Amino acid sequence: MKERLNTISEGIIGAAVAVHRELGPGLLEAAYEACLEFELIDRGFTVERQQALPVLYRGMRVDCGFRLDLLVNGLVIVELKAVEKLDRIHEAQVNTYLRLTGLHLGLLMNFNILRIVDGIKRIVREFPE
Repeated sequence: MKERLNTISEGIIGAAVAVHRELGPGLLEAAYEACLEFELIDRGFTVERQQALPVLYRGMRVDCGFRLDLLVNGLVIVELKAVEKLDRIHEAQVNTYLRLTGLHLGLLMNFNILRIVDGIKRIVREFPE
């Protein structure tokens, strides 16, 4: 499982680099999201975009309007931003999404940066052996 998650993660990062190389910084998050979805599908990944994420509160499912930007191969959450800089709250958001879904790996990506690789944070929660 660990190797599979790492392979998916590498593929997502490669796709993000391709999108950023083509578009550059300065667009809205939605543009990067749509283009990254297209790029990932073109590379053979399964992608769910804007998937609803309900919250279980005291055993009851509550729809709070949370949505995953991208869910890749049902295993990796990708949260996109187009902000001046990533803050701790963005990391907390991905950590919460991982906890709520029971998944182990999330990628937080800021496309509003000169080099996309400087704007990618890999967030791991109880990574499987």
